[in-house]
Amino acid sequence: MKLGAFSISLSVKDINTSKEFYETLGFKVFAGDLERNYLIMKNQDALIGLFQGMFENNILTFNPGWDANANTLDDFDDVRDIQRALKQKGVKLTSEADETTKGPASLVVMDPDGNAILIDQHI
Repeated sequence: MKLGAFSISLSVKDINTSKEFYETLGFKVFAGDLERNYLIMKNQDALIGLFQGMFENNILTFNPGWDANANTLDDFDDVRDIQRALKQKGVKLTSEADETTKGPASLVVMDPDGNAILIDQHI
């Protein structure tokens, strides 16, 4: 199963404070919009999303179809194919992609410890 680029999406209290902190660790703003309370920070291939007021808990995020630089991959597993494979393995999904569509879609699954895993395809 090819899940694509990996990042962690952090629910932060103060996006400016978090931005400054991660910059001290060598991260730089890669994408996002500070005025809309979200930033994607990057240090080499490590990606951290900072989100203020958008969700309660931290989320593990995978982006099928993207590499760590958000470049489109020629060969990737569509989120709907990943969803079907997870269902065949008996994995319970918290939210599902509409299998009648193509292009951008997402699903969410919880790991055994209650951590949300978002598989979010943008292409």
